[in-house]
Amino acid sequence: MSSSIIELVLLAAIAAFVGWRLYTTLGSDNGAPDGRARSEAPSPRPVNETPRRPADSPLRPAFTGPAAAGLEAIHAADPSFDPNEFIQGARGAYEMLAGAFARGDRDTLKPWLDTDVYEAWDGAISEREKTGAEAPQLLRIRHSEIEEARLDGDIARVTVRFEAELGDGDLTRKSEEYWTFMRNISSDDPNWLLDDVDIAG
Repeated sequence: MSSSIIELVLLAAIAAFVGWRLYTTLGSDNGAPDGRARSEAPSPRPVNETPRRPADSPLRPAFTGPAAAGLEAIHAADPSFDPNEFIQGARGAYEMLAGAFARGDRDTLKPWLDTDVYEAWDGAISEREKTGAEAPQLLRIRHSEIEEARLDGDIARVTVRFEAELGDGDLTRKSEEYWTFMRNISSDDPNWLLDDVDIAG
């Protein structure tokens, strides 16, 4: 056998081996149309795996402390109620209303106070105006905490204990009060009214 024939036989054997390796590596004609190896199908989710909560799904607030049962009842009736957001709003209301009371700003006070509270504060402002006395000024809120919460029918009430520092002339004194906010949860109005104010014992 001539050397040229031997070379052709060897080349054919090598080509056949390479073709067989490509076939076993990349798959048959039933594979991916572009000739690439087919990827495996994703594994199914285990039946006992808890589905992940969607990113935009609201988390249920945590209710703790002595007012937990009342807060739970209010949230059950009004799922938008969140005690953390409420306490932030209550602090803002305290600052606004305490400042308006010190200035004698009845126009600011009236929309946010229940009738009984407004009448009491209006009387205190009138007495101050007669005597020329200066009202204490709110310096800062030291602490605020929800003390009590309850739901009576559609009326929700939440009591917050405020500890604050007041400036009374050249003196600084501490103030501790319970402010009770009220809202009809069946109403479209999201605002809470100041329903009662008591001095902390």
